[in-house]
Amino acid sequence: MQLLDGKSCSQQIRQEIAQRVAEIKATGSRVPHLAAVLVGNDGASETYVAFKVKDCQEVGFDSTLIRMDENISEQELLDKIGELNADDSIDGFIVQLPLPAHIDENKVILAIDPKKDVDGFCPENVGNLILGLPTYVSATPNGIMELLRRYQIETEGKHCVVLGRSNIVGTPMAILMSRKSNPGNATVTIAHSRTKNLAALCRSADILIVAIGKTEFVTADMVKDGAVVIDVGQTRVRDSSKKSGFRMVGDVDFDKVKDKCSYITYVTGGVGPMTRASLLQNTLKAHSRL
Repeated sequence: MQLLDGKSCSQQIRQEIAQRVAEIKATGSRVPHLAAVLVGNDGASETYVAFKVKDCQEVGFDSTLIRMDENISEQELLDKIGELNADDSIDGFIVQLPLPAHIDENKVILAIDPKKDVDGFCPENVGNLILGLPTYVSATPNGIMELLRRYQIETEGKHCVVLGRSNIVGTPMAILMSRKSNPGNATVTIAHSRTKNLAALCRSADILIVAIGKTEFVTADMVKDGAVVIDVGQTRVRDSSKKSGFRMVGDVDFDKVKDKCSYITYVTGGVGPMTRASLLQNTLKAHSRL
C-alpha cells in the first residue's frame, strides 16, 4: 500500500505557480487576484477560506476576503457578486458554500460571470467540461486527476467506480475519467446510496473514488485487492482524546481498507490539499486570459 500524498503534490503545484507569478511580476504586470465571499460564521467555511487566503499569500497572489452577515438578503449577495463581476482587478472569485438557508445557492451560482467562476460551478463551465472544451474544472475533480497524473497511475481500460453523483464531485469526476486523455480512458460507473448490489459493484472497481458524504461508509469487504482508493469525504466527528475536541473522518474506513489497496488517500492529506491547489491553478488560468 502506498499513500497518495496530496500535501506533497499540492506543494509542488504551489511552487510551480509561485515561479509563474515571479515571471509575471518581472514583466511589470499585476499578479493574479482571487476574491472569496464568506457569508456568516460557519466554522468549517471559516477554516476553508483561511486556507485559501494563506495559499494565495504563499504563491504571491493578491487576495480579498469579503465577509457578509449571515442575515443579509439574497439580493444583497447578488449585488455584491455583480460588483465582483465588474471589477477588472479581480481575476476570479468564489462564494463559499454552504450558504444560509434563505439564500438560493443556484441563483448565486448563476449570477457569477463564467469567466471568473474559478470554482467551475456555472452551467457554461460545466457544459464546456462535458464537451471537452477549455474551461475551469471543478477544483476537487481536477485535483484528483492531477494526483493520478503525478503518481503515474494507469487508468486506461480500468474500471472506475465513482461513488456519489453530486454536481461538484461525482458527475464531473465520471466525465473526466471517461474522457480520451491521460489520466482517463477508463470505463466508468456512477454509483450512489440507492445502487443495488453496491458492495459487489465497488469490489469490481480497479479505481474507487468515494464522495458519498457518509463517514466510513466504504469498508474492507467493498474493496478489491490492489485497488486504487480515493477518499473525498471530510467530516468532523467529536473526539475527546484530541486537543481540538474533534477529528476528521473520511467516507472510507481507512484503517480497515488500507491494507487491501495499491494506493489510497488519507483524509487530512489527500484530496483536500489538491482541491486548494486546483483553485490556484484556475485563478492563474483566469489571469492568463487577460
